[in-house]
Amino acid sequence: MGDVWRGYDAVLDRPVAVKRIRPQAVTSPHLAEEFEKRFRREARITARIQHPGVPQVYDAVLDKSYEQLFLVMELVEGLPLTAYVRPDRPLPVSWAVAVAAQVATVLSYAHDVPVVHRDLKPSNILVARDGTVKVLDFGIAAILRTDVTKLTATGSPIGTHRYMAPEQVRGAGVTPRTDLYALGCVLHELLCGQPLFSGESEWQLMTQHVTAAPTPLRELRPDVPAALEELVLHLLLKVPESRPVDVQEVYERLRPFLPSPGAERSASEEPGPEGAPDPTGIFRRPYAPRARGGVARTRSAAADHSARTGVPPVVLPEAERAELRQRIREVQAHYAALMDEERYAQAAEVMAEMIEPAARALGAENRPVLRLRMWRAVSQQLAGDHRAALPEFEALADAYARADGRGSKEARECLAQAARCRGELGQVTEALAGLNRVLNAVRAVDGDVSEEAVELRRDIGMLLLAQGRTAEAYDVLKPLHADLCVVLGPQDELTEEVAETLAVIRLDLDGGASGSPS
Repeated sequence: MGDVWRGYDAVLDRPVAVKRIRPQAVTSPHLAEEFEKRFRREARITARIQHPGVPQVYDAVLDKSYEQLFLVMELVEGLPLTAYVRPDRPLPVSWAVAVAAQVATVLSYAHDVPVVHRDLKPSNILVARDGTVKVLDFGIAAILRTDVTKLTATGSPIGTHRYMAPEQVRGAGVTPRTDLYALGCVLHELLCGQPLFSGESEWQLMTQHVTAAPTPLRELRPDVPAALEELVLHLLLKVPESRPVDVQEVYERLRPFLPSPGAERSASEEPGPEGAPDPTGIFRRPYAPRARGGVARTRSAAADHSARTGVPPVVLPEAERAELRQRIREVQAHYAALMDEERYAQAAEVMAEMIEPAARALGAENRPVLRLRMWRAVSQQLAGDHRAALPEFEALADAYARADGRGSKEARECLAQAARCRGELGQVTEALAGLNRVLNAVRAVDGDVSEEAVELRRDIGMLLLAQGRTAEAYDVLKPLHADLCVVLGPQDELTEEVAETLAVIRLDLDGGASGSPS
């Protein structure tokens, strides 16, 4: 029915998810009208569920011609549960329970609207990078009112057969307890690594959900606590009224298996999948600050490492090399247009998509590739993503130093930009040391009043001022102002900026510091 595209908000310069109807899916005016109703409902319903576990809806475009039907939504960086379910390695109990508890919390907010999801399944549940669980696609939900028209094209039940409650299979009315059955299916699969039922056809699956008894979890995995097995079997009862009263009851029964606030992971606790986010973290440290960001290697830094360890570029035929060069020119033009519009975050991503294939074909230290990497780092820096730009500038400085020497203009520029990133990240001491090293190298080549030297002197003075070292800042900026008056003139914008800063410093120092400058 639809596609989900990664897009960009051109006004706010942020990535978004764009969910759109495929034009070829609209085969008749009647179907177009139904799709429009479904999308309008998804936009309104999802926007009403105020919970961090539901992606936000930013906008809905509902063209009366039905040619343009799409939602603009929060883009969630994460993987669906299907990426973590493996028959040969069941997930740790705490990991699975933490996911189920977060889903239960989301459902409690949805059921209060009231909205029934009706299609809860592992592919609709994402685990974001911070361990937060996101429940996707409330688009086929129905508001619990008797006058709502069914939004199905054929009258067939909405849902996915592997997780469909018996009442859905029969085409009967759904209630919040329908979602509880699906949650039981998901939790069973997380704990034992395989679906509840495994019929070879949709018909077999539907029949099993209506008539077959679930296999108790402890027969498949003995270490599952008995109370947890009992809860899953309770969720999977065939008659809706026999299941737990509501999702709040489910959450309370999951709580004993969740870590307490402040609890550390015990040595005996089984770790989650390698490299996977930890959904138990929000229970151990609720409302904790974001984890400190280490200086993670970016994709291009990894490419730089591969170059240093001797990984050769792929040899392309001349026709493919010409095609690659043309692609690079097109990306550069796109990048330049985005930079002109100050859409820096999108420009960085556009460039990132070109760097990897270019590095594979030409080598990570090929001149055009280094130039692409530099542009990407600059746009990251302008977008305010100094944490990502810093390691790239440092890797580029090393690459240019190997090619042209540490004192080359490109190496100096990268070292200076890395120092500026450190200043923005609050690492002022390291930033000052880096800028002073670059300034010494510039002075040895171009003197004290080159454009590069002037910018460095200004930045050093401002960093000193930010640290409260006003006397030292004054000693840097006063001779800089004198030089600027000679080289650029007293009316130049930069000259006036430095003059204003000196005036502020004089006011501060005159307030009580000894030895104030005159």
